[in-house]
Amino acid sequence: LSLELFSLGAKCAFTNSDHTSLKLLSGQVIANARSFEDKLAVMYFVTCLLASSSLLPESIEKGLDVLAKLGINLRGKKLSVEACVQETKYLLSFYSHDEILNTGPVTDPKLIMAMKFLGQLIVGMTQIMPESAPHAMYQIIQISLLRGMSPLSPVGFVHLGSYIAKLGDIREGYHYVKLAFSLLDKVGSRECAGEVIGFGTQVIGYVEPLQATLECHYDGYVAAMASGDIMQ
Repeated sequence: LSLELFSLGAKCAFTNSDHTSLKLLSGQVIANARSFEDKLAVMYFVTCLLASSSLLPESIEKGLDVLAKLGINLRGKKLSVEACVQETKYLLSFYSHDEILNTGPVTDPKLIMAMKFLGQLIVGMTQIMPESAPHAMYQIIQISLLRGMSPLSPVGFVHLGSYIAKLGDIREGYHYVKLAFSLLDKVGSRECAGEVIGFGTQVIGYVEPLQATLECHYDGYVAAMASGDIMQ
């Protein structure tokens, strides 16, 4: 009960941008939790705090450390953006559109938290480590297909659509953006809606009328503000 109260307190402190309280509460949890899994929630809030405090390198490094302990190693990946996109498309070639949408939810608590860290990493990496961000995208999609969908699964698909569009195939990129939008409704969570709509709108603008793009931008802004997603 005490651990849960401290974790909830850390979440409230992060939501209120109370950096001092978050550091104190997270420090207590990290020092006294009985297992690594018990520390994951507050460690996630700490990485979010670092990112929102313009300390992206520190946030990314902490996220990479946590993921490595969860068995997901993103360090030392050498694939180019093009090669990573092709590998992701090959993985997806074994699944139909309907099969992806009807994939059940992930149930492993550690994987659910891993997806949160991956979702946080991909935003930061896109800004200062663009060559590494596609590897986080691949991991999100791979876990979603093999272990089940999480509220962060649409993030992987919208970034895939964005990368494909940047590489020249607007129509295929648009396809994955729309799939990400459909997954938002399917997973039943608006946690990452601001990010998904924000990135997806950049591709939609090349396919749909300008009016639709403006509406998407507004929807993304509303979704981000509702979830406290100040990074968008």
